[in-house]
Amino acid sequence: MRNSRFLGAILRIKILLLSLPSIILFTFLVNFLFVGLQPKKAINQLIISSIGDASFLNPVLAQDSASSDINSLVFNGLLKYNEELILTGDLAESWEIKGGDKPQITFFLRKNVRWHDGMEFTAEDVKFTYDVIMDEKTNTVRRSDFELVEKCEVLDKYTIGITYKEPFSPGLETWTIGIIPKHRLKNRDINTDEFNRHPIGTGPFKFAEWVSDEKIVLTANDDYFEGRPYLDRIIYRIIPETSLSEIELLTGGVDYYGVIPHQYKRISKNPKLKVFRQPSFGYTYIGYNLKNDLFKDKRVRQAITHAINREEIVKFVLYGLGEVATGPYPNHMWYYDHSVEPFPYDPQRARELLSEAGWEDTDGDGVLDKGGRPFRFTLITNSGNDVRKDVGVLVQRYLKEVGIDVKLELYEWSVFLTDFINPKHFDACILGWGLGIDPDAYQIWHSSQIETGFNFISYSNPEVDKLLVAGRREYDIEKRKEIYHKFHRLIHQDQPYTFLFVPDSIPALSFKFKKVVYDQEGKRHFSDIQMTKAGLMYDVIKWYVPKGIELQQ
Repeated sequence: MRNSRFLGAILRIKILLLSLPSIILFTFLVNFLFVGLQPKKAINQLIISSIGDASFLNPVLAQDSASSDINSLVFNGLLKYNEELILTGDLAESWEIKGGDKPQITFFLRKNVRWHDGMEFTAEDVKFTYDVIMDEKTNTVRRSDFELVEKCEVLDKYTIGITYKEPFSPGLETWTIGIIPKHRLKNRDINTDEFNRHPIGTGPFKFAEWVSDEKIVLTANDDYFEGRPYLDRIIYRIIPETSLSEIELLTGGVDYYGVIPHQYKRISKNPKLKVFRQPSFGYTYIGYNLKNDLFKDKRVRQAITHAINREEIVKFVLYGLGEVATGPYPNHMWYYDHSVEPFPYDPQRARELLSEAGWEDTDGDGVLDKGGRPFRFTLITNSGNDVRKDVGVLVQRYLKEVGIDVKLELYEWSVFLTDFINPKHFDACILGWGLGIDPDAYQIWHSSQIETGFNFISYSNPEVDKLLVAGRREYDIEKRKEIYHKFHRLIHQDQPYTFLFVPDSIPALSFKFKKVVYDQEGKRHFSDIQMTKAGLMYDVIKWYVPKGIELQQ
């Protein structure tokens, strides 16, 4: 068929060619046929399904998981976690720490690292990133990570010195944040610059294209300091419906997808796919706007938690692929307090607590009221997430049984964040946190973070504030564990969230992808991709589709 198309094209321009000298005609025909009959170069690419679009392709501004996933491939931090969750060098080759009342970290940077536009990365870029974060005009939630830095100074072209005002145990982890280029963003408005949609990083993949609500395309960085990725391209397809994502996965339209629990068994049976499973670094919760009078009394929040059958949610919504959560940490982390027992499902206890808080059904309509105000609120979450939608439907039913009327509303992800969560225009919401490795939860729970951090529910507890500060100042692991256990117990009693569950991470990947490995003799081999403690895509720069396996054209 391909030969016929090209011959047809030749016939259509026959009159033009007959007017040419014979030798030119012969040369033209040979070149035309040779070029036309060559197969297109196969593209070694990975297509990922993403439920939501990114917001900012800039690690200083990003707040959502979609943006963070892409930024991790475009940008590098000074440090990163390896597959065993141990901090190791990234843009920094090594570092030195001096303790004392004012600890110091000296980072020795890699040489000959290039930004995607060819400019050299230096210590000036690190200093610039810090200055941008600390600039009050920058709309970032990262400032609290660096507010204890007393001085960030360029010691030479490849050395940066950090001096802290006081001991700060999460200090090293904070420098995993992506570094941004001074030469590109100096004297620009970081909040609105087009850089946020056309980023330039130092990472293994370069930005190529962003079609809003459709796709984001990255291409391999030929000059990456750890070596060019084996993949030529990564495409994030924005597919807001989980059912459509499953169809695309099963038919080859995408290669990687975070499986929803009810799809797990079905997708696991597909011989062309491998499904992985391990506890996630996060939890799903119902967050209450504590500026709303309905939720200011902790007895009310405790009552709502008692009224929700979380074991049933894990069993029937998660299909058993997760655990009930008791507080602000995933159940498998070293700082999780296993002595904390979850509030049991107890509708009668919920009614008692609500009554103690002054809520009674005085008019017999089935809805509790207080001072003439019915206990009625709107619960919001993002559309396209079947698990959160199903949780919302069940919560409606559970709370109706104890006299609380709930209206469930779903919004597209960007609208959900921009119009409701960020400006705090909500009663209650269903959301989830993806957390770091260090137990520091200052950004989420400290009262100073209500306006500028992640504390969008406006939670304030002076004792919690003290513990969070103490945890940042302590380096001894056992002492830190004691501090965060106390913090865990306080949060559990206050119930500013109803902590629902810690879900399993269940990514599915096409079997055609392999990991490139080299033996002691330098010979290349392919091995199966395995889940690591740091996740499945930790070493994506080593992924490849070997010859003989179908590639995308």
